[in-house]
Amino acid sequence: MTLEQSGKLLRKKLADYFASKKAVDELTFKNLFREAHKHSLLNQEEVSRWFKYRDNRNNTAHDYGKAFAEETLLLIDDFLKDVKHLKEVIEHE
Repeated sequence: MTLEQSGKLLRKKLADYFASKKAVDELTFKNLFREAHKHSLLNQEEVSRWFKYRDNRNNTAHDYGKAFAEETLLLIDDFLKDVKHLKEVIEHE
């Protein structure tokens, strides 16, 4: 749920950089984060991690094994740090 809300909130933040709301609404999740990097809201390493979080989330529909759970656990610390930073980016005027 946090991953999805992060994308929605980032979409609102990025609206200022687009000519129309429709243009930003058409961006895929990963393109939202690419645009955030393009506009210096996030650095490349953060964007790469957000891609990993999204890929991991998408894989939950296909993999429930122990290895997948261990991979997910390894992402949690960075995810929490990145969510906090994204919150700051979104709240910054």
